Amino acid sequence: MTELIYQIDAYQKECDARVIELDSDNRGIVIDRTVFYPGGGGQPNDTGTLTCGSQVIPVTRVKKVGDFAFHYVDGDDALPAVGDPVHSSIDWERRYQLMRTHTALHVLCGVVFRDYGALVTGGDMEPLQGRMDFEFETMQKELVMEIETAVNLEIGRAHQVRVEILPRAQAFQIPDLIRTKINLLPEGIQKVRVVEIVGLDLQADGGTHVNNTSEIGRIRVTDYKSKGKINKRLYIEVGPAE
Repeated sequence: MTELIYQIDAYQKECDARVIELDSDNRGIVIDRTVFYPGGGGQPNDTGTLTCGSQVIPVTRVKKVGDFAFHYVDGDDALPAVGDPVHSSIDWERRYQLMRTHTALHVLCGVVFRDYGALVTGGDMEPLQGRMDFEFETMQKELVMEIETAVNLEIGRAHQVRVEILPRAQAFQIPDLIRTKINLLPEGIQKVRVVEIVGLDLQADGGTHVNNTSEIGRIRVTDYKSKGKINKRLYIEVGPAE
């Protein structure tokens, strides 16, 4: 089993660990604890390095399989052996940009749900840019500008962001916990990670977030498109934090 440090502390940039399994054919390394986010929910996986002795190995892809996080590495050098100590370190600048972007999308989701009752039908992100699809029948420029203004107002209110891991039964007693059109939580998951933007938004989520919306910076809606009869897409960019 891999301890997923990012689930509790998204600001931890590195950690010591030990190799517990190898996927030699695909150059995958499993360690017993990690700061790397493996990707999911529209957020890309972290990149960074694993250091074993004097060997610094670039990590380009991370994938969670069951209870284990596989770190896939570049190069032709020999992999560390099972039992070897390693030091893992993420590309912090990229991670922090993704944290700001992910929380910005949750603010967007919270505003749209609060003000218009629209559910999310899809989403994706890269550092400092993202898109989110909503169950809207129509979307015009005036509405888009209203949403952008409301989102930036909420960001500026410096809402605290809290993360909890709850038993499934307890989590599903929370009204409107699932903000997507389709419930994407597998039946077998017994612990649900809940992200709350205090006073605005509360939903199940597995990604990494900032501690306060004031860290995000202003967002700008760069485009909007119709992707179906009741599916409208908003594209955002995240500006510098003030």
